[in-house]
Amino acid sequence: MQVTTTDIEEKADDFMKYYVLDTNVLLHSPNALFLFNEHFVILPEVVLEELDRFKAEASERGANSRQVIRSIDALMAKGSLLEGIKVNAGGGILKVETNHLHTEMPAHWDKTKADNRILQVCKGLRESNCNVILVSRDTNLRVKASILNIQAEDFRNDKVDEVDKQYTGRGIVYASSNVLDAFYLNDTETISLDALTMFDEEKSSLVPASLSTNQFLLIRSTENEKHTALGRFDGEKVVRLRYHKQNPFGIVPRNVGQIFMQECLMMSAAEAPLVIFKGPAGTAKTLYSLGVGLYKMMECRSLEYHHLLICRPNIPMDEDIGFLPGSEAEKISPFMRGIRDNLFTLMSSNNSDGPKGLAQTEDTVQMLFDNRTIQTEALAFQRGRSLQKYWMILDEMQNSTPRQAKGVITRPGLGTKIIIIGDPAQIDHPYLDSRSNGLVYASERMRGSKLCFQVTLQHDECERSPLASEAAIRL
Repeated sequence: MQVTTTDIEEKADDFMKYYVLDTNVLLHSPNALFLFNEHFVILPEVVLEELDRFKAEASERGANSRQVIRSIDALMAKGSLLEGIKVNAGGGILKVETNHLHTEMPAHWDKTKADNRILQVCKGLRESNCNVILVSRDTNLRVKASILNIQAEDFRNDKVDEVDKQYTGRGIVYASSNVLDAFYLNDTETISLDALTMFDEEKSSLVPASLSTNQFLLIRSTENEKHTALGRFDGEKVVRLRYHKQNPFGIVPRNVGQIFMQECLMMSAAEAPLVIFKGPAGTAKTLYSLGVGLYKMMECRSLEYHHLLICRPNIPMDEDIGFLPGSEAEKISPFMRGIRDNLFTLMSSNNSDGPKGLAQTEDTVQMLFDNRTIQTEALAFQRGRSLQKYWMILDEMQNSTPRQAKGVITRPGLGTKIIIIGDPAQIDHPYLDSRSNGLVYASERMRGSKLCFQVTLQHDECERSPLASEAAIRL
């Protein structure tokens, strides 16, 4: 819809906000144009130039750039971008700003640089008595905006809470000893929500429990804290764990977090099609996922799954070593060495020590790949697939973008189980942090879904080695 001069004046009289978008916001979230409710969205002309520069890239950045350009092209059919076009039901207006080229800037700032041209637009609008807010994911640009006394914000639409406030999938609640005794004695016994309390740190007292669907619980007696039980809130009541006494593929849970992981993994794809594990290195997230997957494929008579597929983002920890030769499997192989390490651990328990036993274990691991019992693929190649009866492990997902996470979670067909694994503290992607990566994004967005089960492992649940446990805390 074309915006009239009257519309502009009415908004100006109300002192509406003018959100000036940096290019990186649109490259990260192409729908950002439509997310600012009733306010103005300003696109400096230089942003269009940068979008044009990126549009030919065969990458996610290029795809997002093309999507933004298509959105702008569709809006142009409704009116003039120089005068303003309504972009949402809230009355938000999108404008392309070509003016303010003569606005004074610090003499030593290069006016041909894109960032400085964006700041020039912001400064010009502010001098026109507009309530200007620069939106950018570039910290340095926001710092430069503060030098000009221009308000600047990070783009927060795709960001979740800080790490210590993110959903863990588990909690501690309290109940009377009588309730716990009854819960222990009968396999079918449940605990109602109104029988549970939880500790409120702000009030320093027990308050009625507030739980999310599929949240795992450590239940303590109000009379004796050593009297405990484990359970899961199914959305209506607390039910007992069903698989905590099993040892799939010879794996024995060593702590509460691993018991919760085992419960998630042992459930069928119909019950728990999506599982998310977060936590530090050494907490056996990948080991458990592989072990239960192999158990389901090789030891279960029902043969629930036909394929075991492992994917991970191809983000290196340090410098890139150049293009890797060979087939897709050979190219992805260096990124899967952690998977081989875990498989070696699983298989070595069945072989004796010594050179002969080690060689046999290595041969067994290689055979799993050679006969395609285990398949490895790059995360980027999952778009467009429809996966039937797959046990799918998505490893190192803290290095994925929210868009990538969405792309793979929407791929499964009937009978497929997806396990998403990662550590938000170990991000190697240059444009992601602990609040904006695909792992935490999926975790927060899927919280409370009956189809999603989550467990966050704690530092004291590291079972790799004393050094790994201490380093995870200190470093």
